[in-house]
Amino acid sequence: MLAAIIMLFAAVLPAALATPALPSSALASQAVRSALAPTVVGAKASNTAAAARAQGVNRAATSALPRSTGRSVVVHSTAYNSTPGQTDSSPYITATGTRVRSGVVALSRDLLGRFPYGTRITIEDLSGRYSNLLRGRVFVVEDTMHPRIGNTVDVWMGSLGEAMAWGARTVRITALQ
Repeated sequence: MLAAIIMLFAAVLPAALATPALPSSALASQAVRSALAPTVVGAKASNTAAAARAQGVNRAATSALPRSTGRSVVVHSTAYNSTPGQTDSSPYITATGTRVRSGVVALSRDLLGRFPYGTRITIEDLSGRYSNLLRGRVFVVEDTMHPRIGNTVDVWMGSLGEAMAWGARTVRITALQ
């Protein structure tokens, strides 16, 4: 019986571990060249990648962040990352069942009444240590903190170093429409 199981694994394992077939380098090079090739529009040539980038910049400049709903509160802010010492036994899963990622925040349970799960918020640093992480960013409330912690927002970071660099600061969170 054991020999049959070993033979089965020996037959199935190489196929399961095989990497997917990738396109040839010539095909990939051709795709890049065609994507970056200039196209003729009227009498002038324009680079499609540059044109797409310019359209994206124009769209971003004309569309402002969503308006605030008026729900705003000054809170203590900390940062966390996905280590069992800073989370529960499932460090990569939020309280709402989603995976942690950049832009996810955890709120203390006393703030969940004002900012329920799924609320999109902005964070304004009031501590005097401005962070580029906050500029123009919208965060989503998808996690919660231990019941003993109050009046706090915890911002998810990808590494322990980023979380330590964030430290503790005072911020204003504002809900968006």
